[in-house]
Order: sequence, then C-alpha cells, then structure tokens
Amino acid sequence: MKTQANLADPDGFYEQLLDAHQGLTPADSELLNARLILLLANQIGDARVLADCIVAARQWPGAPPPVPAPDPTRGDR
Repeated sequence: MKTQANLADPDGFYEQLLDAHQGLTPADSELLNARLILLLANQIGDARVLADCIVAARQWPGAPPPVPAPDPTRGDR
C-alpha cells in the first residue's frame, strides 16, 4: 500500500472531485463516492492492498474501534 503522495497533481484531482459533487444531493454525493471507490478498487485489483487501505482509512484520532468481522465457524452474522 502506498502511503506517500503518488499523484502528479493532487490539487487538480481534489478540484475534480469537488467539481463532481457540485449540484448533487447528499444521497447522490454518497452514491458518487461509493461508485468511485468501487471503480478505483477495481483498478487496484489486489485484495490484500484493498484490505490494508480499509484499515488505514479507518484510523484517525478519536475514531471508534472497528467492528470485528463475523466468525463463520460460530455462525455469526
């Protein structure tokens, strides 16, 4: 997982991202984000890298602890 800046123009990308949300309702904005995440995840394609990214994105000061994954051997859901 890359943690150092890896975009040639991060400000330009951020501007594009903000522009993409212009005029959207909060629900449509969430849908845009979800679709973008899935498209980018497909570009990465590596399940381990994606899992590491999820863990890293979940970490910030004051973040609630992650919910443990269900244990399929115990019949958890």
